[in-house]
Amino acid sequence: MDKKPVFHGSDIEKICSYYNLKKEDIVKFGANVNPLGLSPKASKAIAEHVDLLSSYPDREYTSLRNTISRYCEIPADFILPGNGSSELISLLIEERAPKHTLILGPTYSEYSRELSFSGSTQEYYHLQENNDFGPDIPDLCKKLTQGYDFLILCNPNNPTSSAISKKDLRKLISFCAEKNIFVMIDETYVEFAPDINAITAVPLTQEFTNLMVLRGVSKFFAAPGMRLGYGITGNMNFLAKMREKQTPWSLNSIGAFAGEIMLQDEEYIRNTRELILSERVRIISELKKVPTYKVYPAYANFILLRIRKEGLTSYDVFEACIRQGLMIRDCSSFQCLDGEFIRFCIMMPEDNTRLIDVLKAL
Repeated sequence: MDKKPVFHGSDIEKICSYYNLKKEDIVKFGANVNPLGLSPKASKAIAEHVDLLSSYPDREYTSLRNTISRYCEIPADFILPGNGSSELISLLIEERAPKHTLILGPTYSEYSRELSFSGSTQEYYHLQENNDFGPDIPDLCKKLTQGYDFLILCNPNNPTSSAISKKDLRKLISFCAEKNIFVMIDETYVEFAPDINAITAVPLTQEFTNLMVLRGVSKFFAAPGMRLGYGITGNMNFLAKMREKQTPWSLNSIGAFAGEIMLQDEEYIRNTRELILSERVRIISELKKVPTYKVYPAYANFILLRIRKEGLTSYDVFEACIRQGLMIRDCSSFQCLDGEFIRFCIMMPEDNTRLIDVLKAL
């Protein structure tokens, strides 16, 4: 029997080759990127300032940090820009040099990959389906007493789209501070949440020094190729050590410049949130009527479904969709996710309707 292929959200070239499809004919429901594309203001500004590539960026990224400071309502001194969140994850783990790490899973595989280079042990705390993949904070705290010195979580989480409230985050981070556990929170998808202030940990960086929050522009601002991320922490000594180890000018001139334009494009931000929030409600409402799937609460720009129909697999659903030019994510490669699950992000309304129709027909 032939082994079924497993594709990740960014494996568009592999998928095109395997199914003999053209890239431009596929709707990328697996990439979790804003369907509106790049901010028009940023596109125009980049075209008009391409000569910035002839100059080094400001080594301190002062103007960019000030813009992020206003956007996040946090002191500029708390902010470290970088070459995407990936660079900052790597730097953070290298500088912390944890010995025993706990990861809330299922989640993004890059955390585990970076930890594998650090010498740290790593273990997953399994988010439970019967709790809609939200953590049991008292139980998690109990688990953390077992010798861990580093905690990683994604909020909202990928692939479950679940989220932890700020109230629970404060309890968790406070407990970790008492136990000398450093907490890394990846907020890549937080700007898609119905109420950002209800779940973001950014304000908590002013209360706790055992915390770093990571964000970027890849998903909400549809700029994964720009490789702009930023870390936020109130631990000035730790931030200084990370900066010392960071490659100088790791973020290029265009990225630093365009990042400022994006973060100040209020019309684009408003249009994105209106699209994602309204379509998320519509899609969930439609799919909850279909007994084939269990639909979980969603805080990010993607929705997780469990397949309940006997004999129907996540690969079957993936194939039915891709043959219609709709690329969703078969979640069988995620650790800590037992059963048949699929994930798809919210695209333009007409494409979302096409996907709903395919899912209903299975």
